[in-house]
Order: sequence, then structure tokens, then C-alpha cells
Amino acid sequence: MKILARLVVFLSLTCAALAQAQAASYPDRPIHIILSTSPGGGADVTMRLLAPKLAERLGQSVVIENKPGGSGMIADSFVARSAPDGYTLLVDITTFTVNPALHKDMNFKPLVDLAPITQTARAANVLVVNPSVPVNNVKEFIEYAKKQKGAMTYASSGLGSSQHLAMEIFTRAADAPMTHVPYKGGGAAMADLLAGHVQSFFAFIPTASEHIKQGRLRPLATTGATRSASLPDLPTIAESGFPGFQSYDWNGMFAPAGTPPAIIDRLQKEMKAVLAEPEIQTRLKDLGLEPVASTPADFKAFLTAEIKKAQDIVQQANIKLD
Repeated sequence: MKILARLVVFLSLTCAALAQAQAASYPDRPIHIILSTSPGGGADVTMRLLAPKLAERLGQSVVIENKPGGSGMIADSFVARSAPDGYTLLVDITTFTVNPALHKDMNFKPLVDLAPITQTARAANVLVVNPSVPVNNVKEFIEYAKKQKGAMTYASSGLGSSQHLAMEIFTRAADAPMTHVPYKGGGAAMADLLAGHVQSFFAFIPTASEHIKQGRLRPLATTGATRSASLPDLPTIAESGFPGFQSYDWNGMFAPAGTPPAIIDRLQKEMKAVLAEPEIQTRLKDLGLEPVASTPADFKAFLTAEIKKAQDIVQQANIKLD
């Protein structure tokens, strides 16, 4: 037994020494970041802005590869099965925390097989209505919706999307049921809102801003914890009678589980430094994004809470995929 115990200690020390050596030389070859979204999406644009700066700080090239599909789970699963050496990373979005509530047959466990590194950025949405809807603020919106007795419509970028869940939470808190009209993406939802085929939408602020300026959409409130820098005169939903309400689309970085903590800490610190650069902050603001740069522990706590919140609302609203 003593020999076995000594062998276990020896192997543990050897593994620890190898991990330290691996972390000390990291990185010594290009790093691949796998995106769960298509080219041109918000997370894609964000990472292509950040990647060159991250490469400069790490002294190695950073290659971005898009693996969209399966609500992000194709990319998630690919990275979860990759070597835990810091050379294959994942950038995912809000669907990461919604998928466990909607998909019972996932071939990986999000917070078991993937290690959170940092939430990179987040973006609030804006509640907008087609100008034909006779409301000018959240109070009037709720009163009008109640009079419609569930017939009033709201768009989303898809069943189980962040906009869908946020509106479910909002309409339940307001006791104002509405009819959900899901689309395959935010662009299609916005097109039908502008055409008057649906009446309201939690829209991505940069996408909605020009339409708001031109009077093609009427804004009522934003979904962040504080007012949007690009729409400073518009109240938040929390200010409009729903204290504590907030909803964001976000993106964040992950590594395969088992990646040495020193490598995860190094990546978080370098991303934090990149996100703190004035040029990057200005560019993100122009995109309607707020830099976050959370620690791995804070990011994991955030993800755990968001997964629970998504499970609760999916169960309460009986949301099921077709």
C-alpha cells in the first residue's frame, strides 16, 4: 500500500510538473479560436476585431474558424473533444446557456467539458414597435397588449433565442400575454417588423438605430442594467416599472476542460488587457457592445445562473423545439 501511495504521489507531481512546463512555454504555435456562429455575426465581428491584438500580446498568430450549426453545439462539441492544451479555444454566445434547457440529447456537458475563460462582451437590446402600434412607452405597450388579449405579436431570431426568453420573462412579469413569431435570424425578424407583419421586437441596438433615426421604428426601452450610450434618452425596462429586469446578448471564451489553470489565467489576463485598450473600447461601443473581461470564476458563476434562469423560463412557458 505504501508503494502504491508513493506511486500516486509521484504521478501527481509528475503531471503537475508537466502542466507547469506546458504553461511556461505557452504559446509556441498558432492558436485556433472556433466560433459557434456564422461569418459576419456579432461574435464573429467582435473576435476578428480582438484577435489581432490578442495575437500581438501572445506572440503567436490567432486563427479564427467558424463552425456554425446546431445552435452552437457543433462548435461546442468540437472544442470539448479537443486537446486541453490552450491551442483550440471556443467563442460562444447566449445560446450556450439556453441549449441545456431545450436539448436533452447533448453529447457534452457545457460546464463539465468546457472551462470558462472570460465573458468578452455583451450587448443590450431595445424594445421597438412598428409605428402603426399606438404606444410611446412601456406602460402604454403593456396596456395595449392586455387589450389585445394575446393577439399582439412579437418577433424573435428563433425559438429559444435570447430575445424569445427575454420577452417571455417580460410579458409574464407584466401579465400581458403576447403571440411569439420566431424567425430564422434577426435580419428576417427585422424585415417583417419594418413591413408591419409583426408588431414588436427586442432588437439588437446597432441594427435598430438607423431605423429609429429614420422613424421606421419607435423605441420604448432598452434591456440593460443601465441606459445605452447610443440611446441615452431612452429608459431601461427596469426604470419603466420592472426593477431588476435586464437581458443581454453576450459572447465569451472557453477552453477544453482540463486545460492547465495557468494557461486559462494567461488567456483571461491578455483578453482583459486587449479589452481595456481605448481603441478597442471605442470600436466595441460603435458596435453597441460593452467590454466585460470577467474572471474565469465570475464567468462560470454567471453561466451557472443563466442556465438556471433559462431552464426556469423554458419550463414555465412550456417552450419546446418543433
